[in-house]
Amino acid sequence: MNSVFKLENFSCGYPGRFVLNDIGFEIQKGQFVGIIGPNGSGKTTLFKGISGELPTLAGNSKLNGNLIQKMSLKEKAQNIAVVTQNIEVGNMTVEEYVLMGRVPYQRQFQFFETSEDIAIAEKYMDLTGVADLRDKNMNALSGGEQQLAGIARALTQEPQLLLLDEPTSHLDITHQVQILNLIRRLSENLGLTVLMIIHDLNLAGEYCDSLIMLQKGSLRKMGTPHEVLNYMDIEAVYDTVVITRTNPVSGKPVVFLVSEKTMRKVE
Repeated sequence: MNSVFKLENFSCGYPGRFVLNDIGFEIQKGQFVGIIGPNGSGKTTLFKGISGELPTLAGNSKLNGNLIQKMSLKEKAQNIAVVTQNIEVGNMTVEEYVLMGRVPYQRQFQFFETSEDIAIAEKYMDLTGVADLRDKNMNALSGGEQQLAGIARALTQEPQLLLLDEPTSHLDITHQVQILNLIRRLSENLGLTVLMIIHDLNLAGEYCDSLIMLQKGSLRKMGTPHEVLNYMDIEAVYDTVVITRTNPVSGKPVVFLVSEKTMRKVE
């Protein structure tokens, strides 16, 4: 298989406060990989290290065999796109916002988008379902619509790697499924490599090809959802009693929580 992204003995973070230590894994082209772990385990720190927002303390990060640390800001923006949990929008339309994804491709003294830029933005607005919202102000959109516009803007960068930081965390189940189905199609149909932070273990198990479980700044486990989402690892990492079963329709793992009241009854 074709490895697109690779971390080798990678460390980053905030020396003296929190450091992500000795992380190593690789992702193949077109894979949809989820990062799970409790708050404070290092998920967002890892993203900031990959994107270059935090400096690398040790090891290497590679994209298609090239060291990300040696890429210019422009090269990074052309190859890695990030969709944050909270979309920051100014007073602009959806179309204007999505077109900002073409900024890394602008030449010096270029002040207007080319016809190619506009065509690429059109393509991804159509693909993400926000084309009909093009003239709407970003501030007037729902949270789910803003996330879709954020994904459209990221795709307009035409990246090799798409980083998604909890894109469904504040959304209702309808928009959660809509966005995750979209990401699943992007990885399958476009061969886009996706790395996503996600809190909901059941959504992670249902949609992701592989999962990376972090624990206190270290990589505890990486594998298929069935390999990672077992009650022993989940209880050890989250300090919570769970039961794991298999979805009878999809065959994917499902995690059930057990309340304190129920546990007292069982005991």
